[in-house]
Amino acid sequence: MMLDQNRAPVHEALEEMRREKLVPFDVPGHKRGRGNKELMDFLGERCLSVDVNSTKYLDSLCHPTGIIMEGEELAAEAFGAAAAFFMVGGTTASIQAMIFATIRKGEKLILPRNVHQSIINALVICGGIPVYINPQTSERLGIALGMSVAEVQRTINENPDAKAIFINNPTYYGICSNLNEIVACAHAKGIKVLCDEAHGAHFYFGDGLPISGMRAGADMAAVSMHKSGGSLTQSSFLLCGPDINADYVRQIVNLTLTTSASYLLISSLDISRRNLALGGHQIFEKVKQYAAYAREEISEIGDYLVYSDALINGDTIYDFDTTKLSVNTYDLGLAGIEVHDILHDEYDIQIEFGDLSNFLAYISIGDKNKNIERLIGALYEIRRRYKRQKSDLYQFEYLAPQLVLTPQEAFYSNKKAVPLEKAAGHISGESLMTYPPGIPLLAPGERITQEIVDFIISSKEKGCVLTGTKDITAQTIQVVL
Repeated sequence: MMLDQNRAPVHEALEEMRREKLVPFDVPGHKRGRGNKELMDFLGERCLSVDVNSTKYLDSLCHPTGIIMEGEELAAEAFGAAAAFFMVGGTTASIQAMIFATIRKGEKLILPRNVHQSIINALVICGGIPVYINPQTSERLGIALGMSVAEVQRTINENPDAKAIFINNPTYYGICSNLNEIVACAHAKGIKVLCDEAHGAHFYFGDGLPISGMRAGADMAAVSMHKSGGSLTQSSFLLCGPDINADYVRQIVNLTLTTSASYLLISSLDISRRNLALGGHQIFEKVKQYAAYAREEISEIGDYLVYSDALINGDTIYDFDTTKLSVNTYDLGLAGIEVHDILHDEYDIQIEFGDLSNFLAYISIGDKNKNIERLIGALYEIRRRYKRQKSDLYQFEYLAPQLVLTPQEAFYSNKKAVPLEKAAGHISGESLMTYPPGIPLLAPGERITQEIVDFIISSKEKGCVLTGTKDITAQTIQVVL
């Protein structure tokens, strides 16, 4: 039965509740904002009037039987999934639910090493064993790429007992692996396929974009609707294919799901799904045009290498997300994080992130031509004012991890703090990463090498924000005794 994608049942129910002007004798205690004037002044009456709690009339996210169930059914149809879940703990919660639903203690998960911290954290909790596929790299771009199909097949053959394989679709920089072939390789051995689509919500609605997880036959996908989909921060969709028991997944989700889910987040997912289902093709065509224009203009400035589909090599860069504005700054003589900081401090422009070699400016339907022009103009000025010799930039080299213990064993072991400069040779008992993008430079259970220490110190000196360590200053790191 075809559903009506013009509907947004959660949003409609909240609007009806607002019109009824119910007298609240339930939580939250701000009572539609009247009990917190400062919050009302900040967020507005319309917002706080629908910041409500679950009731029999508004359904429950933990056990939906009414409007939330209808909203999730509409989302499943819109995304081409067998089932969909509103997630209010960010895509981190979606990713961890996928892993908890497929991996138990002592079972193997095949994954690229350049994954988000949430995956490593999930393995800490569930006791799964990571089997890393070390990605091929681009020294010129200074990044890890996608997964080679041949490497995936080799790893599957060596680990036929693996329960699932995890894929970035796309990476933070917009690079995609050959999802169709990887799904085929995994399913031929009975291995589930899990997709991190934190940066791929638009793949489900735009034309001429890389294939989505559900369309490629993946078993589960975690979709950050709040990034390219337009919903509120912290809202996400968890999608399931036809061979996944959605009732069991609901139980897994409920292990960590709040029983006081925010209707602001739920309704933002409901409304944004409707927007994309009805107009996503037009929305993302405009985003592609914005990105194409910016890519062309920035390339003409000189010394900025702007990623494009010209990078596609048929394997480790099987496809490229042309809505992404990823820019390499090596020829400029500046680290990407330095460009990030100059844009913020001197031009009042906030881009997504910068690392030692690149920066990413996130473009969406919320942008305007004048904003794109302002970014282009600022980058022109930065080149004119700050270009320098590139000899002092850190040359990227992917450092394959030496896995000694499982993440769970290392994290829960007896540990001590040692200065980062003296940590080489020890086994890391915690994660250390730059954020964004949140990909661990060190994960629990990995041998710390001098090369990794040097890279971390260089990242810190250039201004990258280091997170994940018990020591908030990241001057020491917890190592296994």
